Amino acid sequence: MPNSSSLKPMAPEAFKAVAHALFPKEKEETFDFLYGAYVYAVGGFKTLAENSKALSALPLNHVQLILYLYNEHRFYLLTHKGEIKEEDRESYTSYLISLSLDKYVTNEHLAYQNVAFSNRFSPEVSTISLYLNFILGMLGRYKKGEPERTLLVDVTNKAFSMCRCIVLLLNNGYETEAFSTWRTLHENECILTVLVRYGNPAIKSYLKHLTYAMAFRGGLGDKEKTDAAFLEIKEGMREAGLKSKDMKRFIEYGWLLSVPPEERGEEFKFNFRDGVERVAGLHDYAKVYEMSSEIAHSSPLLIYSRKTYFYLIASLNLYESFFRLEKIFSSLYLSSVSEEEKNRYLSLRKLYYPQLTAVYSILKARFAGFSKEKGKEPQTSA
Repeated sequence: MPNSSSLKPMAPEAFKAVAHALFPKEKEETFDFLYGAYVYAVGGFKTLAENSKALSALPLNHVQLILYLYNEHRFYLLTHKGEIKEEDRESYTSYLISLSLDKYVTNEHLAYQNVAFSNRFSPEVSTISLYLNFILGMLGRYKKGEPERTLLVDVTNKAFSMCRCIVLLLNNGYETEAFSTWRTLHENECILTVLVRYGNPAIKSYLKHLTYAMAFRGGLGDKEKTDAAFLEIKEGMREAGLKSKDMKRFIEYGWLLSVPPEERGEEFKFNFRDGVERVAGLHDYAKVYEMSSEIAHSSPLLIYSRKTYFYLIASLNLYESFFRLEKIFSSLYLSSVSEEEKNRYLSLRKLYYPQLTAVYSILKARFAGFSKEKGKEPQTSA
């Protein structure tokens, strides 16, 4: 049986304190109603635990149960014109308890779990998660969503958000999904690298082509602005020696013309691999990017390849991207925060960065051993 103390409902005062913290704008009468349902739901879980080996050793998480009750109740009101008829109150309460308890037990205690190679308590997950939470918290204080002023913040924030997404996917046994998400992270990182390296000329050009993309998709909402944008697009294509069939490529990659020709190189093309990736100096990832694209497009590689291989390759590429992104973050943002916050970040970095590099070395050694054992190409799980 679970610890008996976990099977006792909270006192009304404690319940309301938790409920007020979770739902500060909710009405008092809602909490009064939910407390009664909560007490019966705790009793229901106790009965289930007494009759189930799977539940008998698990404690009841009261906060999660309250969250299920509240959200089921709000959904019911949303779909029933915001009211519960008095004659239906008793049957509704039973329905609410049954639904909430069923979802709580199934989703929180009996949920299907993929086989995973790590868990959130492992340093290879917990350390990078701590870093990402700290960085995203710092970025959360900056204005966002105003491209003319916040482009670098927006792109940086999205990069670290995708890093966190990959960590969550890996932690839950979704290795191929994590690797296909790294593909987008890599694209984002390459764009950020070019914008930071070439500064205002690249930023202004990127914003201009962002407007072109909106015009192309009919998103400007103003015919005169749309027509003007297309005139600029055609003029820019003419100057670049491009034909009408190249319009989409020019819209997506023409902003790279802001980079000096000698730094674009002779192999430059209006695409990602020979454009953004090469200008960013990350063309060594072209083959890995191609493999990730195969996964993203649901090739047989997605269905049949070994989980171990994709866990390791996704983890390694995540760490490599993170190290470069963290360097950009440090150079851009630490100079703009208070001395106290800067020192907090530097203290965190001093303590945890060595652990990140140690984890990366371990992953790299494991990948080398796996590749040597299985061959260089990813093997199928069959």
